Amino acid sequence: MGIVAGLDSSPDFTRIVVCDTDTGAVLRQGYAPHPVDGPAGGGRPSDVDPQAWLLSLGEAAGGGLLEGVQAIGVSAQQNAVVPLDAQGNTVRPALVGGDKRAQVAAADLVDSLGGREAWAQAVGSVPQAAHPVTKLRWLAKNEPDAALRTAVLLQAHDWLVWQLLGRPVRRTTDRGGASGTGYWSAATGGYRPDLVELALGHQVALPEVIGPSEAAGTTPEGLLISAGTGETMAAALGLGLGTGDAVVSLGASGSVMAVHPEALTDGTGTITALADATGMHLPVVTTLNAVRTLRGAAELLGLPDLESLSDLAMKSTPGSHGLVLLPYLEGERTPNLPHTAGTLAGLRRESMKPEHLARAAFEGMLCGLADALDVLRGRGVEVRRGFLLGAAAELPAVQAAAPALFGAQVVVPQPADYAAIGAARQAAWALGVTQGTLDPRTPPAWQGAAAQVLEPGEELAVGQAVRQQFVSVREQTHPGAFRS
Repeated sequence: MGIVAGLDSSPDFTRIVVCDTDTGAVLRQGYAPHPVDGPAGGGRPSDVDPQAWLLSLGEAAGGGLLEGVQAIGVSAQQNAVVPLDAQGNTVRPALVGGDKRAQVAAADLVDSLGGREAWAQAVGSVPQAAHPVTKLRWLAKNEPDAALRTAVLLQAHDWLVWQLLGRPVRRTTDRGGASGTGYWSAATGGYRPDLVELALGHQVALPEVIGPSEAAGTTPEGLLISAGTGETMAAALGLGLGTGDAVVSLGASGSVMAVHPEALTDGTGTITALADATGMHLPVVTTLNAVRTLRGAAELLGLPDLESLSDLAMKSTPGSHGLVLLPYLEGERTPNLPHTAGTLAGLRRESMKPEHLARAAFEGMLCGLADALDVLRGRGVEVRRGFLLGAAAELPAVQAAAPALFGAQVVVPQPADYAAIGAARQAAWALGVTQGTLDPRTPPAWQGAAAQVLEPGEELAVGQAVRQQFVSVREQTHPGAFRS
């Protein structure tokens, strides 16, 4: 009956989609890169003037893209902190990303509260270099004057929503975005102002956390703005994830997240307890070595790209003739082996062929991600199907092995702007609730992502044998790496 828009402000660009309110069909879209000034020098966290996000938003929305739109949802990069003074002006550029020096601040914070378990119990995550709470500690240590002038903290999507609404007195966020800050707990649904004070040195104003289907407000022109959320939560909403669904993301590092009805606190910090954009939870487990494992193998074998590595791997057979690669090239987070290196086991004369090493690289990467899935399963998370995201998800060697190694149906969605689509779906939800046509507990039923569906089928037993081969080598090499 109407149209809504979703905008995704990623680290590098703004993408806007305009969707049909009822079906979610994408009707038109816009794109613009952020203007680039480059990060500040000195090896500190990257600095970005938030005005850059507004400039690219305006450019992406050009040409009448938003004509007739009734509501807008905002998705934005996570972990970006916008410190404001008492008048609402930026104290300094936004702190985005993470760097090596912020790791000192992270370790500092972990110790200040009494260790990893204390943080996991407090907010469901252990501070890392990229976390907003870590950036606050960095700011307090390195720019004390700016830290002292900071009176309000917003994240990227909070700041954009606030700007779109004309900078009202009320500032809002959502539980999805808040759950990644390191000072809001998905388990309790509340802030920990004491942790902000621990990091920054004093109390500040924090945005009000509103419900998933609530509106943040209406612009003077009558345009409804929904709560907004982080990119991860928006992508989950855009993909249409529900209970029993997991997402396996293949970047240089990997991550596995699943929809679950409750927050999972984990004393080891292996699970990060995020909230989603619907009222559910998104426990996340990260591995440090995913596509970097494939790139390393391709270089070792003198291959020009991952497609060539995949073609070579397909000439081998499941189990790689006994070759097992533990892909812990950068150390590893899951299992927690920060100072280890990778291991190649099972070398015999007949297994010393390029195709077997290529296959072992794919199997090692996927078995590492299957370990991460098992961490969630071990805590009662149901995984009926896994959505495989990232360019490597298209590789035949990944698609051939993943369903049997994961022990689940694998869905490979067609590439699309799922974060922007999720933001639009949130906008349609808020609009429907405001109009009295949608239930505030249930997002609108939009058509799911177009996808390729792969079943483990008859390969399941073979896959589980390959997995067992991997687990045996892992246990021999790193006994007890996974605490039971």
